[in-house]
Amino acid sequence: MTRIKAISDLRNHFSEISELCHETGEPIFLTKNGRGDLVVMSIAAYEEKIALMELYKKLGEAEIQSKEMKERTGHDDVFSRLRKRVHE
Repeated sequence: MTRIKAISDLRNHFSEISELCHETGEPIFLTKNGRGDLVVMSIAAYEEKIALMELYKKLGEAEIQSKEMKERTGHDDVFSRLRKRVHE
């Protein structure tokens, strides 16, 4: 559920907003003069979102590389090679 608060609440009710961010793991949107201005979230939620964005970036790069490769290896071959390496 999207939570929207006035930016003055950050000053007047910081502890409550901090607790809410940590409990829900969701960002809180702050408005200034009735318009969106800032987003506040816990460090854990921020780090999770950054990690997810990095993962998506790497997956995108891997997909591009995959399309550029002329020779492909099936998953059966990949797993058999991995099993062989593990058992060596």
